[in-house]
Amino acid sequence: MLKILGRISSINVRKVLWCLDELGLGYEREDWGAGFRSAQSAEYLQWNPNGQIPVLLDGDFVLWESNSILCYLANAHGGEALYPLAPRDRARVDQWLDWQASELNPAWSYPYLALVKHQPPVPDPQRLQEGVAAWNGRVAILEAHLAQHGPYVAGEHFSLADIVLGLSLHRWRRTPIERIAAPAIEAYLDRLATRPAWACHASDATP
Repeated sequence: MLKILGRISSINVRKVLWCLDELGLGYEREDWGAGFRSAQSAEYLQWNPNGQIPVLLDGDFVLWESNSILCYLANAHGGEALYPLAPRDRARVDQWLDWQASELNPAWSYPYLALVKHQPPVPDPQRLQEGVAAWNGRVAILEAHLAQHGPYVAGEHFSLADIVLGLSLHRWRRTPIERIAAPAIEAYLDRLATRPAWACHASDATP
């Protein structure tokens, strides 16, 4: 049985759970991280020395980094529909997985933590303004891409890239900031909302 270590409120845990649902795989999940067992404990650090969630346990195989977990699950469990075998099609998915982790995530870090998690309790106005501008700037890149190349991020078909970006865009839409107009993204999120797993992992209760 696959086991996921991490609290369900984590966006990175939810992307793995969504992937598991899309693949129809059974799993167990244990709560680790803020408010639960510490990801900084010696027990947890033996699985992930970075002290971050989630971790995947597949028998004696241990894997961390959520996007890498998605790719492994698709590779190991017949997920070619989510992670194509053709090199160019797969490269498009990889491109957006990398972009989400390296460009989009850092952009929303400060405004999300400040406005939703209240860390810090009193935000720095300039950092907040810069963070919101950077976040909207990355979203504008995705808006232009979807308007020209949709309906999904990597082309005609739903893929792993849509799991990670769908959850990130859900967070953008739920955070109390001034957002740019993004009709292509709104239509995209409406498409994602027709998938059964969306209601479980991107509901109004999960920012």
